[in-house]
Amino acid sequence: MIINRLRPVGLCAGLTVPALLLRFTGTDPGAPAGLLLFGLAVVAASFLLAWAAEAAQVDISGGLAIAVLAVIAVLPEYAVDLYFAYTAGSNPEYVAYAAANMTGSNRLLLGLGWSAVVLVALAVAKKRGGITVRELVLDAPYRIELGFLAIASIVAFVIPGTGQISLVLGFALLGFFVFYLWKVSRAEPGEPELVGPAAALGALPRRSRRTLVATLFVFAAVVILASAEPFAHNLIAVGTELGADRFLLVQWLAPLASEAPEFIVAILFALRGKGDAAIGTLLSSKVNQWTLLVGSLPIAYVLGGGGAALRLDGRQIEEFLLTATQTLLGVAALLALRFPRWAAWTLLGLFAVQFALPGQTARYVLCGVYALIAFAALIRNRHHLLPTLTAPFHRTPGRKNEVRPSAVRR
Repeated sequence: MIINRLRPVGLCAGLTVPALLLRFTGTDPGAPAGLLLFGLAVVAASFLLAWAAEAAQVDISGGLAIAVLAVIAVLPEYAVDLYFAYTAGSNPEYVAYAAANMTGSNRLLLGLGWSAVVLVALAVAKKRGGITVRELVLDAPYRIELGFLAIASIVAFVIPGTGQISLVLGFALLGFFVFYLWKVSRAEPGEPELVGPAAALGALPRRSRRTLVATLFVFAAVVILASAEPFAHNLIAVGTELGADRFLLVQWLAPLASEAPEFIVAILFALRGKGDAAIGTLLSSKVNQWTLLVGSLPIAYVLGGGGAALRLDGRQIEEFLLTATQTLLGVAALLALRFPRWAAWTLLGLFAVQFALPGQTARYVLCGVYALIAFAALIRNRHHLLPTLTAPFHRTPGRKNEVRPSAVRR
């Protein structure tokens, strides 16, 4: 039974073999084939990381473990983006790609990930209870992550305001991330909820489980580090060959590939009635993006030969402003730890609109719409603003992985 449930692990491992052979033999299959094979390897390795990270919670206790495992789960995205930032140190053209990958993955996580999880969770609650559930309720301890994200989202406006990501800001964000790790390490999580291959891994005898999980971590990390550069290079090359907008390919295709496993895991939680745990996972990833990822970009840029600040052009500034205002709306809507249906549809709708209305004017209009709705949500939830901003600095309570039905109306 367990062997059958572990078959997806073997399948994903097998899908990485062609990319590894190409990488270590130095063979160039051409841009289209290279994009397909290395992209497939990144996606497969991402699933292996996600399953191993979940299963590791059986042996690693404490909130710190959960935060570290959340970082591991988004390693593919970081590997690709940091490669772009590092290369930008010697090739300024790659600055745009670093900004594109970061803003795309960030908006994808909130606009599509958060919305889909909430809508699925509410649909499941309606099916089980026979009544319409209008909002998803999160447990009180999630206010800590929301507080970190709220502070990070405010600081994020420094980037479009100054037109750069400086080393000083980078180290400040990394320091804030370290504080976040320390803070969540003091929480007492509930029992891990494992599904699919992760559950099969967690059910193995302790020695076998630890050996296999450690092997999967190392193997997946090697695959990702070996595939990140050729995947990014071939992505740009394919865009050039097809005459497509390379910025958009980097902004959406790469993050969609690297974040697919995380989305699937979150959706599975929602389908099992664990909507708050699903949102909590994505919320932690959002904190990681605005602190660890953004903070690492100028450091990678300097290591690649760049200056003391990663400077952005007009297009990149617009993208960061749009991403920051979207995050602000997400935080404002969630201040009461209640994710209403209207907020999910609004975030999803505005995320879709950006593809139908490209261009500078449209991006600034969207920024204004995000900001206007966020301001209205802030006024409505104003009593929760100060408790949220101060939550990271208060004593950390325990956490329960459960979904409680909110106020419901037929």
